[in-house]
Amino acid sequence: MTQGPDLLPTRPKGGSGGRTAGNPLPDGAPVAVDPLSDVLHRVKLTGALFFMVDATTPWCVEVPEASAFAGIILPRARHIVSYHVVVEGTGYARVPGVEPVKFGAGDIIVFPHADPYAMLSAAGAPPELDAAETLQFFQDMAAGKLPFVVTEGGGGPERARFVCGFLGCDARPFNPLLATLPRMMHVRRPEVGRDDLLDRLVDLTLAEAQRQRAGGESIRLRLSELMFVEVVRRYLETLPADQTGWLAGLRDPAIGRALALLHERPAHAWTLDQLAREVALSRSVLAERFAHLVGQPPMQYLTHWRVQLAARRLSDGAAKVSAVGLEVGYASEAAFSRSFKKIAGLSPAAWRSRFGGPG
Repeated sequence: MTQGPDLLPTRPKGGSGGRTAGNPLPDGAPVAVDPLSDVLHRVKLTGALFFMVDATTPWCVEVPEASAFAGIILPRARHIVSYHVVVEGTGYARVPGVEPVKFGAGDIIVFPHADPYAMLSAAGAPPELDAAETLQFFQDMAAGKLPFVVTEGGGGPERARFVCGFLGCDARPFNPLLATLPRMMHVRRPEVGRDDLLDRLVDLTLAEAQRQRAGGESIRLRLSELMFVEVVRRYLETLPADQTGWLAGLRDPAIGRALALLHERPAHAWTLDQLAREVALSRSVLAERFAHLVGQPPMQYLTHWRVQLAARRLSDGAAKVSAVGLEVGYASEAAFSRSFKKIAGLSPAAWRSRFGGPG
């Protein structure tokens, strides 16, 4: 990618750490931005609902497609992710078209793509609630009419307990984390003896639920966000060596550094040559490795990320379209609008009209 008249040579504001965006980093210099944290912040990850299920056999929880209840638990959410941390017992998780998985204590099940799903004690266990009753459950839970710990099942001898978290985030125009996750994630229990952050977060959640103090719901929702971040980090640690995708790119030293640079200075007029110099790779090797792992070339990734930044800015503020374009690296409003519409499917003004307002 060569620098053209529509791209700014530097950021409109100073770069992080006192650098200007036009000054390249010294070879091997640390990068301040953590891309995973940046993505989670920019896609506005927000706790929506958080509770615990205490089930006895036989039990079955069926959850409809998230679009059916997103407006109940987080009215302005554009996407819902659900996850479940198993504290005790065993069971099965299933998504239509995906092989069911058996889970045990310590495992985490994540449904990133808003699919309908079920968690159940054994094949054939009947759901306790029908579709209408499930939506009413979400309504009552969101309204604070139900306790944090919800009982399910038929009162049999075998017990399962799991924490359920529902989070809102942006899926459009570009969420590289969601794009890399499977329809059902199964992260297994860590090795025995590991100092486990997730266990500590669960313990904090349960302790907070028992205290019934003012502000408890807010604390639990923040804990649910922290749990999800830890689940993603754990999933990253368990990726096979030959895995591809955005998270695999983060794990690769050179590509991870390239991603960090693009996230640290998204408005800089990057070229493939400059980015290659900064990560100590040849131009061709960077292009090939980045595209193989991340799924798109570096400059295309940068364009998509700029559009995501702009989309969030348009939704959250009243800045002029030209000013938003300037902030993410475009000197020309026309060039910004063309790029935005190509990726987001709407013009910047239409995006603001549809998605603007408090989120």
